[in-house]
Amino acid sequence: MTRQQIPGYCALCISRCGCLSTVENGVLTQVEADPRHPTGKSFCIKGKAAPEMVNSPDRLLRPLKRSRPKGDPDPGWQPISWDEALDFTAQGMQTIASRLGPEALAFSVTTPSGTAVADGLPWIFRLINAYGSPNTVWTTHICNWHKDFATAFTIGADSGMPDFARTGCLVLWGFNPATCWPAQASEATAAIRRGAKLIVIDPRQAGLAHKADHWLRVRPGTDGALALGIAAAMIESGRYDIKFIRDWSNGAFLVRDDNGRFLTEADLAEGGATARYVAWDEAAQQPAIYDPSTGAYREPPRHAALSGSFDIATLRGPQTCRPAFDLYAALCRDYSPEKTQAITGVSAEQIRAVAEMLHTHGPVSYYAWAGVGQSTNASQTSRAMNILYALTGSLDAPGGNAHFSKPRLNPVFGFDLRSPQQAAKTLGREERPLGPAKNGWITTRELYRAILEEQPYAVKGLLSFGSNLLQSRPSPQEGVAALRSLDFFVHCDLFLTPMANDADVILPVASPWEREGLAAGFMVSQEADALLQLRQAVVPPRGESRSDAWIAFELAKRLGLARHFFGGDIEAGLRYMLEPCGVTPEQLRAQPQGVRLPLATRYREYEEKGFATPSRRVEIYSQALLDIGQAPLPHYLAPAAGHERHPEWRERYPLTLTTAKWVQYCHSQQRNLPSLRRKMPHPLVELHPDTAAQRRIAEQDWVNIRSPHGTMQARAKFNPSLERGVICTQYGWWRVETEGADTGANANYNSLIGNRMRDPISGSFPLRAYACEVEKIGV
Repeated sequence: MTRQQIPGYCALCISRCGCLSTVENGVLTQVEADPRHPTGKSFCIKGKAAPEMVNSPDRLLRPLKRSRPKGDPDPGWQPISWDEALDFTAQGMQTIASRLGPEALAFSVTTPSGTAVADGLPWIFRLINAYGSPNTVWTTHICNWHKDFATAFTIGADSGMPDFARTGCLVLWGFNPATCWPAQASEATAAIRRGAKLIVIDPRQAGLAHKADHWLRVRPGTDGALALGIAAAMIESGRYDIKFIRDWSNGAFLVRDDNGRFLTEADLAEGGATARYVAWDEAAQQPAIYDPSTGAYREPPRHAALSGSFDIATLRGPQTCRPAFDLYAALCRDYSPEKTQAITGVSAEQIRAVAEMLHTHGPVSYYAWAGVGQSTNASQTSRAMNILYALTGSLDAPGGNAHFSKPRLNPVFGFDLRSPQQAAKTLGREERPLGPAKNGWITTRELYRAILEEQPYAVKGLLSFGSNLLQSRPSPQEGVAALRSLDFFVHCDLFLTPMANDADVILPVASPWEREGLAAGFMVSQEADALLQLRQAVVPPRGESRSDAWIAFELAKRLGLARHFFGGDIEAGLRYMLEPCGVTPEQLRAQPQGVRLPLATRYREYEEKGFATPSRRVEIYSQALLDIGQAPLPHYLAPAAGHERHPEWRERYPLTLTTAKWVQYCHSQQRNLPSLRRKMPHPLVELHPDTAAQRRIAEQDWVNIRSPHGTMQARAKFNPSLERGVICTQYGWWRVETEGADTGANANYNSLIGNRMRDPISGSFPLRAYACEVEKIGV
């Protein structure tokens, strides 16, 4: 018997945990943590179940073509050759482009945070951009946009990573790393053992919340109000970094009372610039002109005012103005700890205690994710959190949220290949010009409307890489109708999924253990981010499955786009990506454990070049948002699908529905793996024992959950940490045996959620806060 143990990393989620894969006689038999790897301190049960995934009898092993009409319970899948499958796909893409334009073909790409698509993601997007489609349904609006892109409205960059080794206080907000980022959980645990304080904000007491100094049980969808309430307590008590706010934010810039815009030099003097802002120097009792092009005042004020009201002499007469920070402080004052308690359920005492801890136990770091991003006020909530964090003065500081130095790669996503004319056609861009549509990323609401209603124009085709929209987006019934209405639909995946049922052709994708994958940094520390690793294929692809990258390159060649794909040579593309690092593919293959580059973190880079915002400062007040009709300050709006906005729902739907991630599964995957299914055989809904008792529900009863939009069924599990008016239901289920439930039971969480209510900036859906009711089946 031949036995090998091969170093690499698990590509199943963003954690990319270092691992050792054991291969016996050419078969993957075990995957375990590699403690020598910077992300190998722990390993989740999904990674350990990888051999079951790779060797599953359910795997797609050949290209398949439909032989029966869409909607037939039996698609009549017929095996075809790769040449036939790729020719069919390329011909369909060319036909749509020549007849209606490339915008009439949409793409759908699964998340790189919770699947292994990251291996081929640059090449998939290069194909999309070279082809010319401005319409990609990606997960960003309900996943990472609010932590990686919406943050730019305030700090000009993504939120960064907690500097775990140096932090004095860590805040985890709507994010449980124990279920979705084991490497972060390991770093956070080490920080706690070192003595760092921990604040967890989550409707459920889960994971590290059990170790928290403060666990804040926030009501779903009210995080924006909580951020304002904590900030109010900090400002009221003076427990914030006023020097950072004065020197490195636009808080001192004067805002006109008449139109809410910044006062500029052009208002004060003939020939003055509209791009230069004005502060009030309280010491000199005169305006001070700030120039964003230099990131400095013409004459530095001795004491720039952060509060007060000033009548400024302008070319058109006196103009009353207030500093931006004064307007923000006034907004926060409206959220006293007592009022915030009434909205969020978090006690006023806890709010004051957290405000004090953020000031006295710095440096502060934080991480937030889908728990706050999947709501109809997600963008402004992100802003409220970013500004709250700025009050600590820990931004980009040692122990704060840092941007570790990573191996540099040549970009190959191909955004430069997309013409401005095509980019302007992105669905939803007119409604949300600063949201994900700015990058060509659309929501399913736009996609379904363009397919079913042909508005604002018709979409007739779809090429999907690993997506399972019906289990991961609202209104799956509308999604089924849309998929069945397409003239052309090709889907790439490892397994047959509900979304694949309506495809014309299915292309089998190799698992990450059957293909190479490049990781330029592992994110959770500078040590981790300095590692460049080319993961090896440890076993050959099963059957005729191929990598996403290979599929993208082969389609590019058939579409006449090989010139954009290094002549169709994947190896040449990899070599080009690596050029800035000075490392070759051969070197990486010779060192499968990875190559460590001599990189170091540069803290407080803003002191040299400012922030990448219009003002080169932290933007407490966003004129960019004002320009598109949105609030320039982070106003809180109650959840669009909640009782405050819909009091008429309270009688029939008195509870609030939310969801979360569980460690056994990632999104809609892995439920066909026996070891994981034994650990969690059915979909669960968590509810407080008192909530259950009022409805005569016992633990493990099958229950019906209903919302104004639809129903689903699950088994009851008691969780006394939940507020009595909140239930938490699992999402992602589609393989389910429902003995004891109604015939034809529906376990799809997204059936409960409609897609008409969205965040006005990002398009995020109300997946985490929805009015509902739960009742025992058969009563």
